[in-house]
Amino acid sequence: MENALLEIKDLKKAYGEHVVLDGLDLAVNKGEVVVVIGPSGCGKSTLLRCVNALEDIQGGQVLLDGEPVRRGAKDISWLRQKIGMVFQSYDLFPHKSILENILLAPMKVQKRQRAEAEAEALELLDRVGLKDRKDDYPRQLSGGQKQRVAIVRALIMHPEILLLDEITAALDPEMVHEVLQVVLALARSGSTMLIVTHEMAFARAIADRVIFLEDGHIVEESRDPKAFFDEPATERARQFLRTFEY
Repeated sequence: MENALLEIKDLKKAYGEHVVLDGLDLAVNKGEVVVVIGPSGCGKSTLLRCVNALEDIQGGQVLLDGEPVRRGAKDISWLRQKIGMVFQSYDLFPHKSILENILLAPMKVQKRQRAEAEAEALELLDRVGLKDRKDDYPRQLSGGQKQRVAIVRALIMHPEILLLDEITAALDPEMVHEVLQVVLALARSGSTMLIVTHEMAFARAIADRVIFLEDGHIVEESRDPKAFFDEPATERARQFLRTFEY
């Protein structure tokens, strides 16, 4: 796709004989929010891990700004700084305060001065409603609060694209809303995102484009999320959406 920020071309990923992604093609433009949905085991999370070179691939290419993203490449550390990723498991260091968790990567990886990085960290924490919790430790926060910290930790690296992998899956239902509101605000500010989610109402509200994935293939793609969720074009997508209430 012309002017695409992220390009995935003929991507193939397998674990032994089990093929997870089978010649997948996808492009994401700057400022676009693409939501990937599909049944468990269809390759959604594996796709994000391949984009961030956390997995070896057996074929195809992942390009960011035209540069190949490959596991083991000399410039992979630099490229990963341009690809922010938020997992469902938070992965915060329990022995460090919230502020220290956020400052670790910009200071160690990007060699930024503490004063400058801390000022930005506090601004980002304020945006997600957690500035007053900066000196707390992860054990003192709810799941929703920890996930908001994980989003801040990704944003402070100034990524060109943000990958969100089922970020509400580990949360109690009442905590889901607070996290989704943060992501909606990011989308409205023009952030580029590739999102994997089971939250269909959220997908409908945030997506510029919806990708329905199954067995490592794109079964259906829609640039009209409302039309997709109201009346998908494929019978398989219709079957899948019937299992949700949204």
